[in-house]
Amino acid sequence: MSVLRHIPNALTCANLVCGCLGIISLFTNKLEPAYFIWAACLFDFFDGFAARLFKVSSPIGKELDSLADMVSFGVLPAIAMYSWIGTSTTKQYLPFVAIFIAVFSALRLAKFNIDENQSDSFIGVPTPANALFISALPFLPEALHGWVFLPASLIAITLVFSLLLVAPLKLLALKFKNFGWADNQLRFTFLAISVLLLALFQAGAIPFIILFYIGISLGSRLIGVETK
Repeated sequence: MSVLRHIPNALTCANLVCGCLGIISLFTNKLEPAYFIWAACLFDFFDGFAARLFKVSSPIGKELDSLADMVSFGVLPAIAMYSWIGTSTTKQYLPFVAIFIAVFSALRLAKFNIDENQSDSFIGVPTPANALFISALPFLPEALHGWVFLPASLIAITLVFSLLLVAPLKLLALKFKNFGWADNQLRFTFLAISVLLLALFQAGAIPFIILFYIGISLGSRLIGVETK
């Protein structure tokens, strides 16, 4: 058991390593940073899963998780966006708008750590979801590249998604306490449609899945379906 209790933190550290490698990849241009963000998301999921499985959660693990997320889902996508804006414009000051992603990710993670109301649902877009959306933009269909990678579009995406990180919006948390249909209708619906989109469009489907995630969460609130 003494070894098992270290597994969640080891997975969290692997998340952090992925974030660091992703930042390095942006300077070397050897690999899309998206691959490191996606790997970090897997480690981020499994560290929490392992903590619950082995019942070894701790305050240190919680803080370590946020620090790793800040690098992988805050700093890394901010630098990626900085790079994309920089290559799409000659105005040297515009790329610095990307820093908003890192700043608002930090605010989002800080709020999550002190808010006990986010165990069954999220308030604001989670940092991994935000990072997934941004990281997958290069994989969108070619027909969309022309306008998505315009400076104005990239800046708009940066500002809108930065605000969504801290917006007072109650969103679905993909945490299954049981596998009954009654308690997980939205989760099963979201997962089924997400798998279908991935099968049809591969990585290019990820931005649409994140938008669908936000939409189904807000829509369920409007029609009175709880996102618990």
